Amino acid sequence: MKANNTKSTGHEAILSSADGFTAFSFGGYHIRFRAPYSLERYVDVVTWDDGYLVVLAKYSHNAEPEEEYIDLKPILEGLYIDPVAFLKPIKNVRIAYA
Repeated sequence: MKANNTKSTGHEAILSSADGFTAFSFGGYHIRFRAPYSLERYVDVVTWDDGYLVVLAKYSHNAEPEEEYIDLKPILEGLYIDPVAFLKPIKNVRIAYA
């Protein structure tokens, strides 16, 4: 599998996972939060809607990717990051692994 560039550019954010955490990177921020225990990797971003992600994720207990939902707004609020200001410039999210 070809490694993807893990740097975000312009209005694009990066989603990945490692060591039991999900990582969301944009604008110099690298936000990590606990991922589901059996997550192997994120496969594709299905929908990006102003902080709400629908992604395809590969889990160890299933041979096929499953739909997963991530709501970044409460995560950002918990980190005292203004969700409106942080999310507004993001136009696209892509999966990238080093």
